[in-house]
Amino acid sequence: MFPKAPPPVLRYAAAVWDEAAGWFEQISRGATQSSSLDWGLAALYLAAMLVLSAYGLHRYQLVYLYYRHRDRATGEPAARFTELPVVTVQLPLYNEQFVVEELLDSACRLNYPRDRLQIQVLDDSTDETRRVARAAVERWAAQGYPVEYRHRTHRQGFKAGALQAGLDAARGELIVVFDADFRPLPDFLHRTVHHFTDPNVGAVQARWTFRNRNHSFLTSVQAMLLDGHFVFEHGARARSGRFFNFNGTAGVLRRAMIEEAGGWQHDTLTEDTDLSYRAQMKGWKYVYLPDVEAPSELPTDLTAFQVQQARWAKGLIQTGRKILPAMFASHLPAKVKLEAFFHLTSNVSYPLIVLLSILWLPSAIVRFHHGHFGFLLLDILLFLGTFSSLSTFYLLAQKELFPSRWWWKLLLIPALAATGIGLTITNTRAVLEGMLGMKSPFQRTAKYTTNREQARLARSRYRRSSGWLPVANFVAGTYFACCMVYLAGIGYWTTIPFAALFVTGFYFTAGLLSFQACKFRWETGRTLTIKMEEGPGC
Repeated sequence: MFPKAPPPVLRYAAAVWDEAAGWFEQISRGATQSSSLDWGLAALYLAAMLVLSAYGLHRYQLVYLYYRHRDRATGEPAARFTELPVVTVQLPLYNEQFVVEELLDSACRLNYPRDRLQIQVLDDSTDETRRVARAAVERWAAQGYPVEYRHRTHRQGFKAGALQAGLDAARGELIVVFDADFRPLPDFLHRTVHHFTDPNVGAVQARWTFRNRNHSFLTSVQAMLLDGHFVFEHGARARSGRFFNFNGTAGVLRRAMIEEAGGWQHDTLTEDTDLSYRAQMKGWKYVYLPDVEAPSELPTDLTAFQVQQARWAKGLIQTGRKILPAMFASHLPAKVKLEAFFHLTSNVSYPLIVLLSILWLPSAIVRFHHGHFGFLLLDILLFLGTFSSLSTFYLLAQKELFPSRWWWKLLLIPALAATGIGLTITNTRAVLEGMLGMKSPFQRTAKYTTNREQARLARSRYRRSSGWLPVANFVAGTYFACCMVYLAGIGYWTTIPFAALFVTGFYFTAGLLSFQACKFRWETGRTLTIKMEEGPGC
């Protein structure tokens, strides 16, 4: 009995493979002249490079705007309240057992009159967090603090839904939000609420700082990335009159602004950015206070960091799809529209990097054998627009924050680039889902605390599996390693540094994900062994 014929899709794939293999063999021997395929690859490669370079050059513009408008840096409020406004502090939770008590302790120590304060613990948890949070609330309430516990039996709308439900029961005219990993300083409210003496101010955002900045190599890189955001992105946009966003936590919002803008909506994964743009399009003013610090915690494992970054990447694309059409149709200044476009679409750089990765080897072979020397100029443009702008952007941010000890952060630049490459796979998937309108649930970033023993217990309960990502990153790294070997073999040395950067980034990500997965399994086994030795009563 004869075997069945292969399905059409396999026959087509085989034909494409044979055609590509024949083309590679011919081009490797220099046996062809420039063809339409060559020029098509060149045009596609050029287009991707130009778009990437535009986003890279945009970083230079933010740095320029920051320094150009330094005289507009926000300082003290124009006036101060004679009678302080009522403030509602909202603490949204979802399965945060190991950090909720510290969060509530910090919130209750805010220096503000108790009769003008309301603290809401908005708990959507499904685990032991409910008991821990309720007990902490009862303990502080017994001491006379204005704190209340609110638990939802569903997660409709996720964080946005919890904030909206809390808003319906809020007494304050100003709303403050702190995520579970934040520890507000006692003077936070006194340093922020007086800016609302200006009736046009709708929100005030503080600058995040990081209690575990030096916990590990990974947290140091994350802190550097977020420092760039809070120094130059927020700083440049706020000083130059562009729109910038409330970051979802460590900020104060006017209740009237939230309601006029349409309330908290959960059709994007970045409900904070969505609300910010809707409010500013209605004329509300946002204030950024870089000198008001809000201590927080960075994810200590790579999987949690990737989940966080993918959520932000997808959410910004979703917000762009929702907001940009109305913004472009509005009478807002062109500079505001252009900055909003670059802000909300910035993560398309990840799919473009994937496209360039696919095109890189064939385009390198074409230019090597056909003498397309002009591509070298394009590579220089890509370098200046991406890696060079990235290093300038983040190093200058460190210089602004740490004037006397920023120079050693030069050592972190290669690691920062490698970490960014390690986000390519997860963020590309997130961006494509956002562009295609694919919905997904809000995946929170696990909070582990800075206490080592508590962090170990938290990881055993809340850590996500890295799944297929170690293998995917290893395969991607191997692809670039093979490309590097091949190009070295034909003597095309100028492209080797580009390949080496990607090999390092993908292998670093695969290795760290695998190491942390093994460490997690060991810690989990150790935790179970200790519990068995202690007995069921412990």
